[in-house]
Amino acid sequence: MTKAEKRRRLSAAIQILAECYPEAECALKYGGDPWKLLVMGRLSAQCTDARVNEVCKELFAKFPNAKAMAEGDIAEIERIVKPCGLYRMKADNIKAASKMLITDFGGELPSTMEELLLLPGVGRKIANLLLGDIFGKDAIVCDTHCIRICGRLGMYPESEKDPTRIEKILRSLMNPSDGSDFCHRIVIFGREICTARSPKCEGCPLSSVCRKYEREGQGKVNG
Repeated sequence: MTKAEKRRRLSAAIQILAECYPEAECALKYGGDPWKLLVMGRLSAQCTDARVNEVCKELFAKFPNAKAMAEGDIAEIERIVKPCGLYRMKADNIKAASKMLITDFGGELPSTMEELLLLPGVGRKIANLLLGDIFGKDAIVCDTHCIRICGRLGMYPESEKDPTRIEKILRSLMNPSDGSDFCHRIVIFGREICTARSPKCEGCPLSSVCRKYEREGQGKVNG
């Protein structure tokens, strides 16, 4: 498939998903607080957004801001975030990142990729989430749904799983300003229709632009 064809298909997919899911909202319920989204983004690694939302009710009740988290007892933070998995590393990261916000950034979330990547536990996925949702900047969040579905659409080989390479590919194929909303919508689409196993290909709104569907046929796309 030529690059021009990939661009055409991806543009169509972006438009179709916008029609299917007009409200492009982050699944993490952070209440508009940049620091909370930073914390929740870190906790969401290898954990469902639903679980993070639930865990953070207690977490933010106990540690309501960056200062409280930076000064918080690490054992207590670990106890609360344990259901999210990898809890020792995550607890250490969110405490250290909160402390860095206070000491290095005046308590304010930095607004550039370079500065965000300095925060403990923050990679390009979380940084892009923050840039898009908090600052309204061009951002493409390459989470598992985005990686799986764009591969099935034919934007790159399905064997490609590296999020940094995939972000670069997608930036070359779409208007990055569409990226943040597209990635929020693709999460919903990935949960409801284009699931990792047994995707609902029959009646899928993206079947007309899906290379895997074309290649393997209706009802045979199994990830």
